[in-house]
Amino acid sequence: MFSSLHAAIAAAEAQGASLARVALEAESRDQGRSIEDIRSALRRALDIMRGAVDRGMQGDLRSASGLVGGDAAKLREGPPGPLAGTLFRDVLARALAVQEVNAAMGVIVAAPTAGGAGVLPAVLTGLAVAQGIDDERLVDALATAGLIGAVIAERASLSGAEGGCQAETGAAAAMAAGAATEMCGGTPAQAGHAIALAMQGTLGLVCDPLGGLVEIPCVFRNATGAAIAMAAIEMAIAGIEFRIPVDEVIDTMGEIGRSMDVRYRETAGGGLAATPTGRRLTRERLVQLKKS
Repeated sequence: MFSSLHAAIAAAEAQGASLARVALEAESRDQGRSIEDIRSALRRALDIMRGAVDRGMQGDLRSASGLVGGDAAKLREGPPGPLAGTLFRDVLARALAVQEVNAAMGVIVAAPTAGGAGVLPAVLTGLAVAQGIDDERLVDALATAGLIGAVIAERASLSGAEGGCQAETGAAAAMAAGAATEMCGGTPAQAGHAIALAMQGTLGLVCDPLGGLVEIPCVFRNATGAAIAMAAIEMAIAGIEFRIPVDEVIDTMGEIGRSMDVRYRETAGGGLAATPTGRRLTRERLVQLKKS
C-alpha cells in the first residue's frame, strides 16, 4: 500500500484511474488476493454498515450506562428543525445510529476504529440513497477510504490513545470526505483536497470519554465528524483547494497527537470527562455496575 496520498494520487492520474482502482490493485498485490475477493469483503462490510444504520434508527437501543440511545431516531422522526428533510440531517442521524449500536455492544465496522465508526457509513450510505448511487460505486468508495486510512495510520495514527479524537473521528471524517468526493464524481486530486479540508477541521480534537466509555462525547462527535466531511466534500467538488498538501496535514495531525497532554488521549483524565458533571456521571455508572 502507499505511504503517501501524493503518491497514490499521482499513480491514479498517471493511469487515468480512480483512487479506488489504485487501492484495489495495490491491496491485491500486497495480500496476494484477487480484486474480486477484496471487493467481496468490502461488500460484506457495507452490509454490516447498513445493518448498523438501520438498527440504530429504530430508537430502542440503550447503552449499559443508560447515557446513550434513542437520539438517532429523534433526528429521523422528531420535530422538524431548520434542516428537516435534508440529506445533511439524514447523514447526522445515520452517524448517531451507528454509534448507538456500538455503545449498545452491537455489530459495527471499525472504520477506522469503533470510536469513529459512524462517520464513514453515514456519509456514504446517506449520499448513496440521496443520489441513487449503486453498490459497486459504494464498494469503490470503501476501497478509497481504506487507502486513506492506511496512509493516515502509516504517517500519524488512528488511535485516540495516541493522538486524541483527531486520530479517530478526524481520520474517519477525512476517509469519508475523500471517498465520497470520488464517489460523487470528483477527481483523485479533488479527493486529496477533501481529505485535507476535513482533517484540518479536526486538528487538536481531544479524546475525553466520560468514564473511559465510548459513549459521551464520542457518539455525538461522530455526527460532528460527518458534518465536517460533508462540508469538505462540497468545497472540494466546487473546486476549492487546500493550500497545505494533504500528507503535510496528516503529518501535522500526528505531531499534534504526540505532543498532546496525556489527559486528552483517551484516559478520561481531562476535558469533558473531568468536568463536575462528567465525574458525577462516571461515579453513578460505577454504582450501577456494583449493583448489577
